[in-house]
Amino acid sequence: MVFVAPVALAQKPPAAGPPASAPPSRAPNSGGTNMQPGQPREDLVMFLIGRVATSDGTPVPNDVVVERVCNASVRQQVHASPRGDFNMQLGSRTDSFVDATGDQPSQNNVASRNTEMGIPRRELANCELRASVSGFSSSFISLVDLAGSLSSVDVGAIVVQRRKKIEGQTLSASPYKAPNDARKAYEKGLEAERKGKLPDAQKYFGKAVEIYPKYTNAWFQLGTVLQKEQQKDAARTAFTQATTIDTKFLPPYLSLASMAYEAENWTEVIKFTGHILDLDPLNHVSGYILDLDPLNYTEAYFYNSLANYKLNRFEDAEKSGLKAEQVDLTTRFPQLHVLLAEIFARKNNYGRAIAELINYLELVPNAKDAEQVRERLAKLEKLNGAVSASEKTNPK
Repeated sequence: MVFVAPVALAQKPPAAGPPASAPPSRAPNSGGTNMQPGQPREDLVMFLIGRVATSDGTPVPNDVVVERVCNASVRQQVHASPRGDFNMQLGSRTDSFVDATGDQPSQNNVASRNTEMGIPRRELANCELRASVSGFSSSFISLVDLAGSLSSVDVGAIVVQRRKKIEGQTLSASPYKAPNDARKAYEKGLEAERKGKLPDAQKYFGKAVEIYPKYTNAWFQLGTVLQKEQQKDAARTAFTQATTIDTKFLPPYLSLASMAYEAENWTEVIKFTGHILDLDPLNHVSGYILDLDPLNYTEAYFYNSLANYKLNRFEDAEKSGLKAEQVDLTTRFPQLHVLLAEIFARKNNYGRAIAELINYLELVPNAKDAEQVRERLAKLEKLNGAVSASEKTNPK
């Protein structure tokens, strides 16, 4: 069987995907162009300023990301501050990339910006702002009619509302119960992690759990940082501690599953993914789910399918594999098609196996194992041809 070899994975590990040279496609003229020669200066918008608020008045969740969406394509993202404030600079070199700060710019900073940056108002007519945060749905702010100064426009508040979960959740209530000192240490840890200062992040998250030992999110983030620093045993301990505090907080289970996947401990993979899937909304509804929490259920189903396959539990492998395919709308796991192809081939369903391999090669034509997959595809096509010829010769 041809598989992409397991690799070290973090909290949300990117599986084998399209070549790095092929970025996600974006709609043309999607609101991200800089000023062209001759563009009237008075027609440019340089900053969008606003805030995120919860519908029930509770504190703004951690890790709120504000997105500018133009023609159904995400063009820019910025993190809101712990208070919920955000500032989005338009037409800059950071356009379309996550900006790690949501703080308001000082007047001096604004004055020092490149005055040639900005986006024409007419190009923002097809854009809107929304917030993205685990466990919440967001209102939208249309940018059709913008009021305010030329350089900076206050768009008001984006309201997020807590979504009802069936069982499992990706947002723990622990941040709202933690003492202020623990929350401040946690927020400093998040900021340090965003800036790539992992030792500082580890120190702050460690301080947060020392002050408040039941701080589930802080244990999880501490495990994530430790995993990035290749301190696997300590990371595993932190993730496990998070699961003992809140069994319905799912991200640490996925991290433990990814570590077991990397170690090829298939029994452990099934244990941790099984817990996630028992609480997964996909087990309670049918059809395509477009509004899942940021927890990557595709990842959990893929791990579960591969682990079952490795343990010769082919029916369970097929069930989880098809679920993964059902929700892998962003095709983060193209190797899922290789796995399903092998499952179908074992059932002599060569037609479906061939279709899965074709899908894989279309997604990642330059994958390292592409030649092996093409050889496997040729063999399956021969087998399928032989079966078809036999059926014609011996019709029922």
